[in-house]
Amino acid sequence: MDGNGRWAKARGFHRVEGHRMGINVSEEIITAARDLGIQYLTLYAFSKENWDRPAEEVEVLMQLLKAFLLEKRQKMLDNRIRLNAIGDLSRLPGEVREILFQVMKDTELQTGMTLTLALSYGSRDEILRGIGKILAEASKGGRASFELSEDHFSRYLDTADMPDVDLVIRTSGEHRVSNFLLWQGAYAEYIFEDCFWPDFTRERFVFALEEYQTRERRYGKISEQLT
Repeated sequence: MDGNGRWAKARGFHRVEGHRMGINVSEEIITAARDLGIQYLTLYAFSKENWDRPAEEVEVLMQLLKAFLLEKRQKMLDNRIRLNAIGDLSRLPGEVREILFQVMKDTELQTGMTLTLALSYGSRDEILRGIGKILAEASKGGRASFELSEDHFSRYLDTADMPDVDLVIRTSGEHRVSNFLLWQGAYAEYIFEDCFWPDFTRERFVFALEEYQTRERRYGKISEQLT
């Protein structure tokens, strides 16, 4: 969800206003995904590298996250949405982390859709943490040391209970993946939107899904092999 700050700057606003507008758009897209029957939606909300931003902006982002969790908890329950989170959550401020875990617990039995927030997330960091878990298990005589495969390794990632990514949509006109779900998105389809996230609408989202439906996902095979 890229471009909040630049959207605000282009309009003479403080960057914070861009983040506020970005949250409103996020709610619109979450609702659209739920209405369309999408089972898993992951929003790249705050990257591991975002901690290097000015402290004032980071503080505002954490407060906005806290407010979103508190305000949208009941809506998630009403719409049968299970909240999930991936990333190095230990770096989140204590109060924010506590509220996040509480809302995750409150919604854990919901089956309408899984909404995952990538917070303090970086794919390289996730992979390294996964390797660390495997090495720790192996050092204790666990079975990890002789069962390593793609499927087995995936169980040590933050997304262990989620399917691989089908579609990645990136806004703001940037054409890079920015350390997002590198392992899980190995065979994902990508759509790069020129608009900033605050200008991303339900209509653009539906158009991206329609574009995705035209793609032929061959996974290394040729067209004639597909059924």
